[in-house]
Amino acid sequence: NGDNREFSRFVESNVRPQRQPGFSTIEVKVHRGDLTSDQLRGLGQIMREYTGGYARTTVQQNLVLRWVRDESVYDVWRRLTELDLGDAGADEVTDVVSCPGTDSCKLGITSSMGLNQSIQARLMQMQLDDELTRRIHIKMSGCPNGCGQHHIASIGFYGASIKVGEHTIPAYIPHVGGAYEGGDVRYGQRLKARLPARRVPEAVERWIRFYESERENGEEFNAFADRVGAAEFEAKVKDLTMPIEFSLENINYFVDWSREVPFEVIRGEGECAV
Repeated sequence: NGDNREFSRFVESNVRPQRQPGFSTIEVKVHRGDLTSDQLRGLGQIMREYTGGYARTTVQQNLVLRWVRDESVYDVWRRLTELDLGDAGADEVTDVVSCPGTDSCKLGITSSMGLNQSIQARLMQMQLDDELTRRIHIKMSGCPNGCGQHHIASIGFYGASIKVGEHTIPAYIPHVGGAYEGGDVRYGQRLKARLPARRVPEAVERWIRFYESERENGEEFNAFADRVGAAEFEAKVKDLTMPIEFSLENINYFVDWSREVPFEVIRGEGECAV
């Protein structure tokens, strides 16, 4: 049934055996790294009952529950599901990472949290079930400082802007081909493109479909990006970078994700380590 399929998928992506026989670790996929007070209290109760009261945070904005007995994994998953924390796909393509951006950081240029949510929604609509596609990592920062780890993502973005006369469009500079797993750390290549924020989810979908349709057998995303080159990625979104005139018809482009007023760049003292 559906419950068994969802649990099997969760085990495949979020559960790993510990070195100690009889125990597993569970990675909890935390949407945008954000927890509500009810979720945090619920997690605390799960930790007290199943993990000795401890959890570890990850650089990917998730939580890892250790020392879960193998026979308790299903029960923990059911409890997590009740908290809306039982999603599969930890550290996969739908597990998008972003810094707080303009939600709380005064150095932020764009709403990276809002873009995170919109990209996740687009990825869910795409119903990605290809194993190689799932290995893609997508990250974004609200400014060039990189707290959202955009520079080491398979597909990364950092916040910028586009001037249109007296008005400003929130925008992102894309990177492709970054990596951080297995000791293979490298920065992605910056593309010669500046995408309006509202067009970024469309760009992500185009690049993923481009990869799925043109890759060689067993070719991972970064190897594909190296082979075809940055210019091909730029060409796939060239029309998305075209100038936009300020008008009532186009007003949406001048409003950032999760915002209701026209965009403007306001910067001050930030919360990052820069």
